[in-house]
Amino acid sequence: MCGIVGVIGKKNATQILLKGLEKLEYRGYDSAGIYVNDQAGHDHLIKRVGHISNLEEAVTPDVQGVMGIGHTRWATNGGPTEANAHPHVSNDERFYLVHNGVVTNANELKQQYLQDIELQSDTDTEVVVQLIALFAREGLSAKEALRKTLKMIQGSYAFSMVDRLDPTVLYVAKNKSPLLIGRGKGFNVVASDALAMLSETDQFVELKDQEIVTLTADAIHIETIDGKVEERKPFTVKVDDGEVSKGTYPFFMLKEIDEQPIVMRRLVEKYTDDHGNIVLPEDLLKALQQADRLYIVAAGTSYHAGLVGAPLFEQLAGIPTEVHVASEFAYHQPLLSKHPLFIFLTQSGETADIRQVLVSVKERGYQTLTITNVASSTLAREATFMLQLHGGPEIAVASTKAYTAQIAVEALVSKAVGEAKGLQAAKDFDVIHELGLAATGQQALIDQKDRIHELATDMFKTTRNAFYIGRGDDYYASMEAALKLKEISYVQAEGFAAGELKHGTIALIEKNTPVVAIISDPVTAARTRSNADEVQARGAKVLHIAMASQAQDGDQIVVDEINPLLAPLLTIIPAQLLAYFTSADRGYDVDRPRNLAKSVTVE
Repeated sequence: MCGIVGVIGKKNATQILLKGLEKLEYRGYDSAGIYVNDQAGHDHLIKRVGHISNLEEAVTPDVQGVMGIGHTRWATNGGPTEANAHPHVSNDERFYLVHNGVVTNANELKQQYLQDIELQSDTDTEVVVQLIALFAREGLSAKEALRKTLKMIQGSYAFSMVDRLDPTVLYVAKNKSPLLIGRGKGFNVVASDALAMLSETDQFVELKDQEIVTLTADAIHIETIDGKVEERKPFTVKVDDGEVSKGTYPFFMLKEIDEQPIVMRRLVEKYTDDHGNIVLPEDLLKALQQADRLYIVAAGTSYHAGLVGAPLFEQLAGIPTEVHVASEFAYHQPLLSKHPLFIFLTQSGETADIRQVLVSVKERGYQTLTITNVASSTLAREATFMLQLHGGPEIAVASTKAYTAQIAVEALVSKAVGEAKGLQAAKDFDVIHELGLAATGQQALIDQKDRIHELATDMFKTTRNAFYIGRGDDYYASMEAALKLKEISYVQAEGFAAGELKHGTIALIEKNTPVVAIISDPVTAARTRSNADEVQARGAKVLHIAMASQAQDGDQIVVDEINPLLAPLLTIIPAQLLAYFTSADRGYDVDRPRNLAKSVTVE
């Protein structure tokens, strides 16, 4: 969702901004814009709807500067138009502002202060920049006008602002929305995601909520909204440039599907010592042992990974575990146990709904663990503990390798806790061996791309709806499989507990309705297969994804044997590929599906 870049102190500011915005494309957007200033009386504001390539085409050679701000917008207040695109400018053309987040009291502020000002857009962001300009005209400095405005607005924000009267300063502020400062030699940058500016620097400074920052080419000044000066050292972000390149792949999603066996092996390497023992921070291990209940809080794909993780924690670590949708848990919390520990699953580490829960439970003194792919993210920094997925950058909006990495880390953690508690189930569960089997099995399925492509064509080429069914972990995998299909191919797909079909859903089955049955659980395999036969008898076209020990003649996809607790690590691979090929064959942008954002940074 919406991305911000900014730079001050570099002659090629225009190209830095454009390249930074390109790096943020994965977050999802519908328009983009930049403002650049050469600090010698010349400046340019350019905005375009659609892809960043449209913006790049509009940038002529004379658009040069040594400082500027840029933005990719995902429509919230107002539709995708040039007027609503960022940067927004005050009516006196003094202030230019980009914004991530949502100002919830924008209409009230507009009615109270801006009735005499004709707004040019439908956005909450323009209300903010017009307020800043209004207070500046009343005699406040640019920073004090910004400060006064920040104290009035409610909601979430990440701002970067330029005062045209003094373009030697870049103003930055944040609350709830992610934003980082990058430190360079003779220049400084700002970005929603470190990836956007890694070509310029690997040194970044964390910003906390309700802080104001003034950047010059040589200095970073951080203070609270009340004026208290803060000192903060930078941290280093290291990412291999090759990991954020598609290479020879047509889409990032296919590359990321293919990387999953590597991620499995990398996690074993990162979380074990030379003797094959799982290595976790001692204080984390102790906190998990003392917890009387775990609450896994997540959203979307991560929520589905949490559903798979709950049986792992219960059966291996002996800890009752609940899984909750973050956006619901944030405002409707259940009765909690006496000594809970909260686990937040998030690919980006910036999910706004999850952060709302984190803030709430921290205020109550509970311990928290974030499992994320981005060690420098907000949720990683603010939780009591953090474990990294080590998946490498995931650029495609539809998550693939983060899902399987989350399950693998949950397995490693639950095994370690169970062993520390002396539980036999954990001792008997050879997670290192099982993750090795997972890597091998994933590769075997990835190598069947051509066959799976044929099945995708047969099952989903023209359909408007589809169903995935399973029981236990197969049901959880069905939910994720359906999400993959719907989010990138726009097929109305649903994942159901197979036993629930006859309680209403089977009424939707008609001739050639695609149904994918996932069968890996030895306890319920026969029952799921019976449910598949029921829908087939009513005209459905059924595709079976079965584990080798449960497979029968005619099953189209057979996955290698693995412990049933980790079956989704394998059964999801063909489902990811089915979704990928369906979307690609329909001519869609697989990596950037409509209306979706990679990092959901507003509630």
